[in-house]
Amino acid sequence: MSDYRAPVKDMRFVINELAGLEQIAALPGFEEATPDLVEAVLEEAGALAAEVIAPTNVLGDEQGAKVTDGQVTVPAEFKEAYSQFIASGWSGISMDPEFGGQGLPEVVGVAVSEMVQSANLAWSLCAMLTQGAIHALEAHGSDELKAAYLEKMITGEWTGTMNLTEPQAGSDLSLVRSLAKPDGDAWKVSGQKIYITWGDHDMTDNIVHLVLARTPDAPAGVKGLSLFLVPKYTLNADSSPGEINGVHTVSIEHKLGIHASPTCVLDFQNSTGYLLGEVGHGLRCMFTMMNSARLGVGLQGIAVAERAYQQALTYAVDRKQGTAPGFEGTATIIEHADVRRMLLTMKSETEAMRALAYVAMSALDHSHRNPDDDTRAAAHARVDLLTPIVKGWSTENAQVLTSLGIQVHGGMGYVEETGAAQHLRDSRILTIYEGTTGIQAGDLIGRKTLRDGGAAMSALLQDIGATLERVQAGGSELTAIADELSSALDAARDSLQWILDNHASDAHIPGAVSYHYLMLMGVLCGGWQMANAALIAQQKLADGTADENFYAAKLASAKFYAEQALPRALSHARSITHGCETMMAFTQDMFEGE
Repeated sequence: MSDYRAPVKDMRFVINELAGLEQIAALPGFEEATPDLVEAVLEEAGALAAEVIAPTNVLGDEQGAKVTDGQVTVPAEFKEAYSQFIASGWSGISMDPEFGGQGLPEVVGVAVSEMVQSANLAWSLCAMLTQGAIHALEAHGSDELKAAYLEKMITGEWTGTMNLTEPQAGSDLSLVRSLAKPDGDAWKVSGQKIYITWGDHDMTDNIVHLVLARTPDAPAGVKGLSLFLVPKYTLNADSSPGEINGVHTVSIEHKLGIHASPTCVLDFQNSTGYLLGEVGHGLRCMFTMMNSARLGVGLQGIAVAERAYQQALTYAVDRKQGTAPGFEGTATIIEHADVRRMLLTMKSETEAMRALAYVAMSALDHSHRNPDDDTRAAAHARVDLLTPIVKGWSTENAQVLTSLGIQVHGGMGYVEETGAAQHLRDSRILTIYEGTTGIQAGDLIGRKTLRDGGAAMSALLQDIGATLERVQAGGSELTAIADELSSALDAARDSLQWILDNHASDAHIPGAVSYHYLMLMGVLCGGWQMANAALIAQQKLADGTADENFYAAKLASAKFYAEQALPRALSHARSITHGCETMMAFTQDMFEGE
C-alpha cells in the first residue's frame, strides 16, 4: 500500500470517537495519550509501514524463507526493515516502560500493528507472536526470568514464539507428548513441535520459545501440561546469548501464502527450560499468550482486507472499460454499479471490523487500568466475549473481501503481477491458526454464553439496544440504519434465547449452530459500531465540521453496511433455529455415496 492517509484518518476517528480516547487517557499511566500524540504516532507509523515495510511484501512472497544446515534465513530487506522497526521503539509501543516499552494504551498499539500487518503480513507475524510471549512472561514469569528476558523482548532485540502443536496433537492439546524433566533450578525439555511461526530466523541473536510440555509424573490430559521458557541460546553470565540450547530447525513448511514467514518444525533435545507459572497450569499460562494472539490474528484480517481494498480502489479509478449511465465515453470501472458494490462492501465491512476490534482493545485497557473494580470486571468480561468474535468474524470476512479485491481487478487480479492474489493467499491461514473459526465459535457459544447463562451476551445486546434507541431518535437520515439494526438485534435476542432453551435437549446443538451464532454476532456488532459512527458523523456534519467529506462518507458507509450486511444476521438466525437434526441424521454412508 502506498497511501495510508485513508486508514489513518479512520483509525484516528475510531480511537477518538468510538473507542473513547478521552476516557482511556484518564486511566492511571495513560495521561500522555492525548489526541495530538496519537495523531503523531499514527502518522509516523503510517510512514514507516508505507516506506520501509510495504516494499518488502512482494519480494518476501517471491523469495520466501530458507533453511540451510538447521538455520533459517530471511531476505536481507526483512532484516533491514526490522532493524528500523525496533530502533524507533515500535515493538514496545504498548509495553511496560519499566522494561523499555513506550507505555501507550493498547488501543493505540493496535492501530500501529494494523498498519504494520497491512504493509507485510508475513513479516509482521514475528512481532505479533513476540507480543503474545511478552504478555505470558509478564503474567506468569518469575522476577528472575523477567529481569533476564523481558526487556530484550520488549525492545525487539529478541523475539518470541508459541510452541503448542505436535504431529499427533493439533487442536487437542491433551495429546501433547513433549517432556520436561527437572534439572536443579531448571528443566530439560525434549520433543518435537510443528507449525511454529517464526520459530527460527536470522533477524535477532536470540529467540525465546514458550513450550508446552509434560512433567514426568503429570496426569494425562490437559491438566498434565506445564509451560516452559526455552531460549534458542542459553545466556552467559553477562546475559548475552551463549551456546545453542538443543533447539534445532528440522524443516520449514511450503505454504499457500505468507511465504516469507518461516513456519518451522522444531526439535528440542534436552533443552534447558524454565517453568512459567505452576506445574500443571501450562494451559492457563499459554492462554494468556493465545488470547493476545487471537486478537492479533483478528486484526490481521482487518489489515489484509484494508490493503486489498486500497489496491482495488486504485485500480478501479484508473482502469477504463465499457460505458456507464450518465458517463460520456469509456468509463473508469468505478463508475459501474457492480464495481461500486464490491468496493463499498470492502470499505464498509473493513471499517466495521476495525471499529469492533479497537473497541475491544479499549475494553482491554479498562480491564487493566480502570480504578473501579466493577468497571474493570465488566471490561474484562467484554474483552473475553469479543475476542472470539473479533478473531472469527474478521478473519472469515477477510476471505470474502480479499476475493472481492481480485474480482475488482478482473483477469488482472488472477495473475500474480498485480499482487491482488497474494492478499487472498495470505489471508487464507487466518481462519485456521490460533484456533480455527470452529474453535472460536465453540468458545463463544460454550465458555462465553452457556457457561454464564447468556449474561455477558445479554449485557452486550443491551448496549446495542441503547445505541438503537439513539439511532431511532436520529431522524429520517438514519431510518434505514435503525430499521436494519433493530431487525438484526431482534434476531440475535431470539437466537440467544433459542440456544439457552434448546442446547440441553441435544448435545450436538451447540456445535451445530455455533458458526452461525458467531457470524450473527459479528455482523450485528459491526452494525452496532457503524451505527455509533453514523450518529457521530451526523452530529459533526450538523455542527459544520471542516472535514465534511470524511463524515459524509462515514455516514454513507454506515448506511450501506446496514442495507447490505446487517440483513445477513437474519439468515444466520434462521439457520440457528433449524438446529442440528438434519446434519446429524446424515450418515457417513450418505457422505460416501454408498
